Amino acid sequence: MQVSVENVSKLERKLTVKFPAEQLDTQVRSRIAEMGRSVRLNGFRPGKVPSKVIEQRFGAQIRGEALSEIIRATLSDALDSQKLRPAMAPSVDTTGVPSNGEIEYTATFEVMPDIGKIDVSALNVTRATASVADADVDHMIETLRQQRRTWQPVEREAAAGDMALFEYSAQTDGYRFPEEGVDRVGTVIGSGALFKELEDNLVGMKTGDEKTVKVTFPADFRNEKLAGQAADVALKIVRVQAPELPPLDETFYASFGIGDGGLDKFRADVKANLERELKGTLLARLKNEVVEKLVAAYADIELPRGMVDGEAGALARQAEAQARQQGQSVNIAPEAYVEIARRRVAAGVLLGEIARQNDLRLDSRRVAETLSTIASTYEEPEQVVELYNRDPQLMSALQSRVIEDQVAEWIASNAKVTEQNLSFNEVMRPVA
Repeated sequence: MQVSVENVSKLERKLTVKFPAEQLDTQVRSRIAEMGRSVRLNGFRPGKVPSKVIEQRFGAQIRGEALSEIIRATLSDALDSQKLRPAMAPSVDTTGVPSNGEIEYTATFEVMPDIGKIDVSALNVTRATASVADADVDHMIETLRQQRRTWQPVEREAAAGDMALFEYSAQTDGYRFPEEGVDRVGTVIGSGALFKELEDNLVGMKTGDEKTVKVTFPADFRNEKLAGQAADVALKIVRVQAPELPPLDETFYASFGIGDGGLDKFRADVKANLERELKGTLLARLKNEVVEKLVAAYADIELPRGMVDGEAGALARQAEAQARQQGQSVNIAPEAYVEIARRRVAAGVLLGEIARQNDLRLDSRRVAETLSTIASTYEEPEQVVELYNRDPQLMSALQSRVIEDQVAEWIASNAKVTEQNLSFNEVMRPVA
């Protein structure tokens, strides 16, 4: 096998490989003989199909498959011999026709940039720390009770926290909504499901009460003709319901899968779930911090254009899919995501290079733990685990996530770290 390399640009390479044509012929003959022992054709006994018949019927297919297999094998050897690391799968071109007893093909690709030794010791990283307090457990339990609240009709005046079902119409200069009659809407007063000015006007009204008030609709209101407009709004309360929270009893605990242990066991489970969520959020926060500092420190590295373009295209397709889910039909140009794509690719390249230079290996136990955590958020975790184990793409994405987490923690352990002590709420519900 003969190998030559041409530097097309700083990162692009053109690899030319020649191998003996006899290598392909031998492979083809071997495949024909193997097929002859198993193929079934009308008019021939099993295992007795002549080689010439197989070659006539399947020769082109066999030759193509054999050529592809040889190219895969020789290309891998050629890349190793030249110490080349393609950024993406090479583009291979060949006629497959022998010339002077050899078959030639070319492989064009971009290589990973030569970054040199990455020193993270000078990076200044802020690492957030937090713990789950009893008050956090109390708050979550109340949240769970709120999620299972029931609503009971009341005859009193509506107050914050009540569910109000009401009818309304809005009139501006030259526009009425709806054109005829009224629209019926329900909201929990104070929840923000509707805008505050409208919800505030429901307070103090009882079932059957009516009034007309002047209201200014928000600029982002879903009805464009009312958005940002002052209108006369006619209100009529249809029903007022007060929330009723479930008691903390065995029935409530059982709804979360707890049969024994009572309140103590329930609190322990709630705390364990909060600690799991907190751990994941702290790690994600650390990774974001590390990646931001790392990319900034190596802002001038040249990246494979194909990787950036591929990431920008994927982001654009994702944005289009989200728009379609919202009923919008849009075409989004990948160019709009080039800068985001570049940062993502830079992060992946740098994290991967740090892992390679420091021989950081994927921790299979950590993969299993991460998968278990993901699965635990579903009603049937066993099926989620099985899905990941059956789907190579899902498992590959999970493994990439885990090794990135490992590298981020390694960087934090070797950088200049300042710890920032935060509360559970500050980590989980940061104020923008």
